[in-house]
Amino acid sequence: MKILKSYNVQIWVGLKETYNDEKIHDLDDVRFICDEWVNEIKDCVTITPTEFRYVDGFEKGVIVGYISYPRFPRAEEGIKARAIKLGEKLMVGLNQYRVTITTPYESIMLENENVTR
Repeated sequence: MKILKSYNVQIWVGLKETYNDEKIHDLDDVRFICDEWVNEIKDCVTITPTEFRYVDGFEKGVIVGYISYPRFPRAEEGIKARAIKLGEKLMVGLNQYRVTITTPYESIMLENENVTR
């Protein structure tokens, strides 16, 4: 048995490009980006469908997760750094204004300066 202090990070990303109904991504788009990422850096993530409900609207999205995994221990900062890098890739690849990354201690909002309204 291996026991490690628990630590998890989630990347929260919507699937509507720039809040507009013209282009809506799907789970396969997310899978493709995540597959490239995990194969490149030899890693593992989870992908969970979700739905964001907000004033006068909603949007399908995903939660991409990282955990501290006892088989391959990694420092919290290393997990968070990898999540931020993947969050940036998802934000650009899905053409999102923002992506939020949550840890047990903080919420980090990434903003895409290349997306215009």
